[in-house]
Amino acid sequence: MRLPLLNRRRLLAVSAAIGAALPFVSACGASPAEAKNFPKSKSDAEWKKLLTRDQFYVLRKEGTERAFTSALNKEKRKGTFVCAACDNKLYASATKYDSGTGWPSFWQAVDKGAIGTSTDYLLGYPRTEAHCADCGGHLGHIFGDGPQPTGKRHCINGVALKFVPA
Repeated sequence: MRLPLLNRRRLLAVSAAIGAALPFVSACGASPAEAKNFPKSKSDAEWKKLLTRDQFYVLRKEGTERAFTSALNKEKRKGTFVCAACDNKLYASATKYDSGTGWPSFWQAVDKGAIGTSTDYLLGYPRTEAHCADCGGHLGHIFGDGPQPTGKRHCINGVALKFVPA
């Protein structure tokens, strides 16, 4: 059996494939949110008893709901958006805006201690993941293309939130 030669073209192709795979390999381990102990920790079995299937998928397995499916996209009343898993206060309705992305968006959390962040490489490039600081539940991502005064867009899965009217 004759082995193929490793010419420059093949070497570049192999190098590109390995480089593209590295972020996915690093994303396979526990994220900082999973590795940290949170004040409101539970086992997967306990979370499954408390959450719907969709909430568990997003909050505990870092899933994403389909765009434009959350009733909270159209929520305009005054109130507070809390974590669907642990009721931690996350966002005030005054900071919510329509980003046109299909997910509830906010330009700021209710306070600096409400949201934790970690780096997510799932798509092959770094993104800032937002998670509940109390239970570690995955909420969504934070981007730098939001409105002033912060310039941030907290793009949050609606299923990860509950709305509490004022």
